[in-house]
Amino acid sequence: MDNQIVLNLEQVPKELSLILELIKDQQDESHQIYHELFKDINWELFIDLSLHHRLYPILYKKAKQCNDVIPVNVTKTLYQYYQRNTFQMLHLTREMETVSQLLDENQIRVLFLKGPHLAYELYGDLSLRTSSDLDFLIPIEALETVGNLLSELGYAKDDYIQTVLNDWRWRHHHVTYIHPEKGLKLEVHWRLHPGPGIEPSFNDLWDRKSITSITSSPVYYLGKEDLFVFLVSHGSRHGWSRLRWLVDINQLLKLDVNWEIVCKLFKKGKSLSVGGQSIVLATYLINSHIHETLNPLLKGKQPMRLAQDAVFYLENMVNLHTTPVPEKTARYHSRHLFSLMSLSQKLLFILSFLYPYPEDAKTLPLPKKLHFLYFPLRPFLWGWRKTRKHAIS
Repeated sequence: MDNQIVLNLEQVPKELSLILELIKDQQDESHQIYHELFKDINWELFIDLSLHHRLYPILYKKAKQCNDVIPVNVTKTLYQYYQRNTFQMLHLTREMETVSQLLDENQIRVLFLKGPHLAYELYGDLSLRTSSDLDFLIPIEALETVGNLLSELGYAKDDYIQTVLNDWRWRHHHVTYIHPEKGLKLEVHWRLHPGPGIEPSFNDLWDRKSITSITSSPVYYLGKEDLFVFLVSHGSRHGWSRLRWLVDINQLLKLDVNWEIVCKLFKKGKSLSVGGQSIVLATYLINSHIHETLNPLLKGKQPMRLAQDAVFYLENMVNLHTTPVPEKTARYHSRHLFSLMSLSQKLLFILSFLYPYPEDAKTLPLPKKLHFLYFPLRPFLWGWRKTRKHAIS
């Protein structure tokens, strides 16, 4: 990487700059390097940013080491959230094992994507990473069976997906189940990411799986190489709007990973520049050490451009999970998502607009046996909706 190239972080709040300095690798234990950053800090905003970026468990540990410059009440507040998260992770661990055992008993293969196992495998400590729910991947043909099994456990399906002509199979990637008594949420994936896009098959992922040692019975998750690619793709798709995802990447970079396979996976998925974006951000923001095998991800100017584009999400404390997303942010995010795509991915994405949407069925309800007519009718139905929206506004 060209060391003369730097990210422009001038508009990043100084409270977030302090957080970035605290979570960096290879710090000066005397805190002399960033001592000036502690001056004139808005500590309420510091806490808000710690919560937003899901970094309060790590920052609590750091705050205890910096008690000469961080107010006691700030450390106490971070500890309260840290303690609450520890109980939450223990709760999720128990539920993860319960779900895994249930599916195994019914001969359903399952790979956990995100959850307490990541805290243990990446950080070596259940309390140092947050998780609000459990995400797991299953073969698409097992969806109905898994839904019935979860219902028996007391979970209710959040049936928010509207679909026509089975577009849910590739436009969406997971369905949500909520347990009203336990207060837990499960995201059941049949794809790693929303489509259209190239993904490894479930069988390939299963062949490369890992097993976590956090539970007494077997719980499987993505192999380290697939996990790295998944977490990078997930983080980039959300604009790295939570720094915890980047810290996850930093932790994976320290493990024994076959980086040649990682590069091949990025190449196969036509996402080399997305991998490069994560490397640039991890290097400049938190001092990650990058293995030279990953250098092919940094070729060209696109990784740096994408990394600079992601700074927008740090400047504005963007929350893409709370609707409605502000219009300015939504427009920026749509453009950023498009910029992440390769040329062939952009073409496939544009062509996907020709496939009927559920809105077409709402605009012109037709019997299911005539749904194929939405293909030729789609341009007219889309134009009709736009005309009506313009007329109303």
